[in-house]
Amino acid sequence: MPMLEDEIRRLMADETAGLQAASDLAERVVRSSRVKRRRTWTAAVAASVAFVAAAPVAYLTVGSVATTGAQVTASVAPEPPPIDDIPPLPSAPPELGDLGDGKEFGHVKVGYLPERLRWSHWSVDYGDTYSTSYDYKGDKDGFYCVQIYMYEETAVQEVVDRIQGYRDEGDGEEVTIGDRTGYLVVQHVGEDGMKGTPTLFLRMGEKQWAEIMFSPTYAKEFSGPEAVTAELKKIAEGLTSTV
Repeated sequence: MPMLEDEIRRLMADETAGLQAASDLAERVVRSSRVKRRRTWTAAVAASVAFVAAAPVAYLTVGSVATTGAQVTASVAPEPPPIDDIPPLPSAPPELGDLGDGKEFGHVKVGYLPERLRWSHWSVDYGDTYSTSYDYKGDKDGFYCVQIYMYEETAVQEVVDRIQGYRDEGDGEEVTIGDRTGYLVVQHVGEDGMKGTPTLFLRMGEKQWAEIMFSPTYAKEFSGPEAVTAELKKIAEGLTSTV
């Protein structure tokens, strides 16, 4: 029996002696494994990108796509909302419209203006308060010489309170214009040497007051405060109500 087993081993050894493994067998095995892994990883990435491109949502994350430890994560972040940090521009105030020569506006007529003055083509209309002005050039962007501001209805209380404030402080003086009363004062006197705005408030009715102002620059063209006061009173005398 031992001799038979030995013979069988010899025959098997002879049969397999001519079979040799290729010298690059190990390298081919490793390379094949790497190719398979690369193909698997590439396919996973392509699939994840296609999924993200087709997704209708603003943000998503593809779960782990793993081959031998590799992981792919794709995300689409939403755009941040625009920030409007520029405040809206204020709208232009309403105007009184075309006043022609500017000697009639709202509920008042102007009977007298100093020489060479014309309507500036500027006005403002807030309903119960409205105003226009006069200068040499008729230019709304120029410097005013005379401005007339009207107060009516509930707005009358505003001017009454202001006059009372001047009385309390001892500024200005009471005046009489024909059969109407008024108050004469220099407003906005500046600490930097500005002479202020010569002003005459005129009571034209129970619910109507006028504020007549000379610009400080225009007032310098007159010989002194008495001459300015005389012109203010002439304008006030020429004002008539159309209410």
